[in-house]
Amino acid sequence: MDATFPEQALEGPLAAYRAKLQAGELQTDPAQALLAERLQDLWQRLRGYDPPLRPAEGGLLERILRPLRASNGAGRPPPQGLYIVGEVGRGKSMLMGLFFASAEVTRKRRIHFHAFMQEVHGQFHALKRNHPEIGDPIPLLAHIIAEGASLLCFDEFQINDIADAMILYRLFEALFSRGVVVVATSNTAPENLFRDQPGRDALLPFIALLKRHLEVLVLEGKRDWRRGRLKTLPTWFVPANAEAEAALSTIFAELAEGAPPRPRRLSVLGRELEIPLAAGPVARFDFAALCARPLGAADYLALATHFPALIVERIPQLLPEQSQEARRFITFIDALYEHRVKLYASAAAPPDALYPSGEEAAMFTRTASRLMEMQSEQYLALPHLT
Repeated sequence: MDATFPEQALEGPLAAYRAKLQAGELQTDPAQALLAERLQDLWQRLRGYDPPLRPAEGGLLERILRPLRASNGAGRPPPQGLYIVGEVGRGKSMLMGLFFASAEVTRKRRIHFHAFMQEVHGQFHALKRNHPEIGDPIPLLAHIIAEGASLLCFDEFQINDIADAMILYRLFEALFSRGVVVVATSNTAPENLFRDQPGRDALLPFIALLKRHLEVLVLEGKRDWRRGRLKTLPTWFVPANAEAEAALSTIFAELAEGAPPRPRRLSVLGRELEIPLAAGPVARFDFAALCARPLGAADYLALATHFPALIVERIPQLLPEQSQEARRFITFIDALYEHRVKLYASAAAPPDALYPSGEEAAMFTRTASRLMEMQSEQYLALPHLT
């Protein structure tokens, strides 16, 4: 696709995409251009879309609202959503960010799918506990979600939990019946969700439901643009001052590709690991949150498999008596290294001067060597391993 365009103004994600091309922020990519055009089409069909809220149950309110639907746009059928499949770094999140930002929809929400399912399970059990009289909480839960968003945009749609599989069909059937439009990005095609996992048969009706309501679009770009950008970004900032913090904030925004930053939680061995800030494929911590509290190998493994990139701020020069912090940091870096996670950090010193003496100093020598290797162009070109 040529980067020279007609002068007439064009609204929506396609205009934003073309503006990035003309500004030199992106390079021409036919697959991205096709996705931008599909998103533009959906953007056009969604303009002013605002389906009325159907009550969670029938009754008097339902009878009152029914006659109003023909006059307030409820007769307008919901447009088909999009399920965007592509490998890491092809630009899915960036393009969905342009779409979401420009969508002229009164009620819209963008959220990481894992965080969404955590909310769903929490609300589901709260409704069962606090309102046992309603029996099945799904209709009311769907009503609550639809009340907040008639457009739901999901980052990193993936199913790793049988508990999710058991609830998804009924929940999304209720959401679609309320006119909710879904746009999702994923590394996995719908037919491969939860493949080879125990209990997958329970998910098959949900996969069929997705294919009825969402157009599946495979982003077949050959080049990993994110990996190319990663190789150009500095990775280790000394000292850990305000200038370094500002630089890491810029890197965080760059890697997030428009995904909204927010706290997240990961389930690790039946408990919750708190993540102070995450957006799309990147999470951000300070050193104390990672190594000054009792985290272990399972926690670091969860981070390494969920996030292709991590930002760690204010790594100190460790004193000899801080052997526990040094041991945790060694375990953390081992997990990142084995899964080829890209690390961006601010520190009080270069890697080989972070822990010069103490109980774990000999072992830390290997960690310092790995930290140096993780800054190399060769390492930054490696794909993330989940």
